[in-house]
Amino acid sequence: MVDLRAATPDDAEAVTAIYAPYVVTNAVSFETRAPTVKEMRSRIVAAGDVHPWIVATESNVILGYAFAKPFRPGPTHRFGVEVAVYAAGELEGKGFRRTLLSSLLMTLTEQNFTQAICTLMTPNDKLIQLYESCGFRRAGAYREVCFKNGQWSDIGLWQRELAEAGTPPDEIKPFSSVGVVRG
Repeated sequence: MVDLRAATPDDAEAVTAIYAPYVVTNAVSFETRAPTVKEMRSRIVAAGDVHPWIVATESNVILGYAFAKPFRPGPTHRFGVEVAVYAAGELEGKGFRRTLLSSLLMTLTEQNFTQAICTLMTPNDKLIQLYESCGFRRAGAYREVCFKNGQWSDIGLWQRELAEAGTPPDEIKPFSSVGVVRG
């Protein structure tokens, strides 16, 4: 059975091993060099108690992860997050990403975030289908702004409302007070 839990800095090595192939073998990641374990640990730590990082494990082996990060810097953007989800290569298409993404979205909703944003290099039918099946809708595109693997790609934007924005909005709850929410 797959367990979901909050990621810790000690998960950086496993998370890096999952992410690195996405960087070097295809146009899913916007990075051109896979981060080191130290860099990945810093990313997990930088999320603090606001932006969740969630890992899926089975028999204490990390199979995939999902995370949220600030959509844009500054306090006026604090209610929106950018999200991403990754699974170990051999597990793609087996439902781990959907499970992780659904849990992440429920967690973010419980924390009072109001909008989730996803940016994808396009074309990318598999990921578009995943995000749209979880309620994301196409919100726009930037044309030919990403050059990777010898070609230009568009960046597609998808957006999902997590909650209706109140006036004034409810403040963001710490991740530690909500925990990983699973449906």
